[in-house]
Amino acid sequence: MILEGNTRAHGQELAHHLMNLANNDHVRLHGLDGFVADDLFGALAGTEAISQATQCRKYLFSLSLNPPTDASVPVEVFEDTVARVEKTLGLTGQPHAVFSTKRTGGGMPIACGRRSTRAC
Repeated sequence: MILEGNTRAHGQELAHHLMNLANNDHVRLHGLDGFVADDLFGALAGTEAISQATQCRKYLFSLSLNPPTDASVPVEVFEDTVARVEKTLGLTGQPHAVFSTKRTGGGMPIACGRRSTRAC
C-alpha cells in the first residue's frame, strides 16, 4: 500500500475537492471524530478558525492510502494504518475525518486531521 501524506491549509477547498461528485463516482464518510461540527465542511471550517487564532498556517494533515489496484483490502486494515500513522506523527487525540472516494479505475481511503497547535 502506498501512503501519501502532507500538511496543508485551505480546509474548505479540500472538503469541496473530496466531496465533489463530478470527480468521484462515490464518496463515503466513515467517521468524523473530535470536531464540533458533524459534517466535513463544518469540521474543516472550525479547524480553519482555530488555525487563525493560533497563527498556524498548515493546520491539516491529509493522508491518502492507495492499495494496489488488484487488492481487496478490508476496512480494518485502513483503520489500523490510520491509527499507526497518527501515533507515529503524534496526532493521536487530534480531531480527524476518515472517508473514501471511488473513481472509475480505483478509489482510495483518505484521512484528514487537525495538527496540534504545538506542531505549527
